Amino acid sequence: MSLKNKTVIITGASSGIGKACAEEFARNGANLVLGARQYVTLCEITEELEKTYGIKAIAVQCDVSKEEECKFLIKQANVTFGRIDVLINNAGISMRALFNDLDLVVIRNLMDVNFWGTVYCTKYALPELLKNQGSVVGVSSIAGYRGLPGRTGYSASKFAMNGFLEALRVENLKTGLHVMIAAPGFTASNIRNTALAKDGESQGETSMDEGKMMTADVVAKIIVNGVLKRERTLIMTTQGKLAVLMNKLIPAWVDKKVFELFAKEKDPLIK
Repeated sequence: MSLKNKTVIITGASSGIGKACAEEFARNGANLVLGARQYVTLCEITEELEKTYGIKAIAVQCDVSKEEECKFLIKQANVTFGRIDVLINNAGISMRALFNDLDLVVIRNLMDVNFWGTVYCTKYALPELLKNQGSVVGVSSIAGYRGLPGRTGYSASKFAMNGFLEALRVENLKTGLHVMIAAPGFTASNIRNTALAKDGESQGETSMDEGKMMTADVVAKIIVNGVLKRERTLIMTTQGKLAVLMNKLIPAWVDKKVFELFAKEKDPLIK
């Protein structure tokens, strides 16, 4: 499969994994439709990518928690390029708070962005993706396979995304639609800085050592390669693969190990 002149939509494209994916797809010759709330930043990114890689790119201001804005994002892709080949559902927010302490608006917000954003964009892009036997990608997390303390809403939203995409894959086994779940390990980005605290406000400071994490560029390369090879699932780290496997085999033991890991966080929520 070649990505040259294919149309790729990426949500959450103004920073982190989304921005890195935009550059990697552009490097492979794809035309881009970049969606995010930060419109000025998106415009700067599209201009730079067009100049650097000779591709075409448009920026669309889009809050994926709003169905009409997702619909508009997909419409702009069709109007501009006349086709959709790849949809990268990347937009996401995180959280850090014990369930006992948090305002339920936190979980609602995470579900609206991480789960419903994926559903909305996929729904409106699906006719074109089916026509072109394209790819739907969900940028998930190990938290979508293994519940993590202090991240009840995040884990719930990623479990929901994974279930939605698995069901969609089975529904389309004979249509040629490619559905891929990509689960990076902890990735150095601003997602933890903007993670919601118990009151729904951004926590403002990461609780983890970002220097020991995957880079967004590495994640993007793996995702693009997975699209090219039409992979089913990408669990990107050895730690992640072990966590998923051991969680199936000896889940009670994994409970203890996850507790121990998160008890070592900066200013831990569990002790």
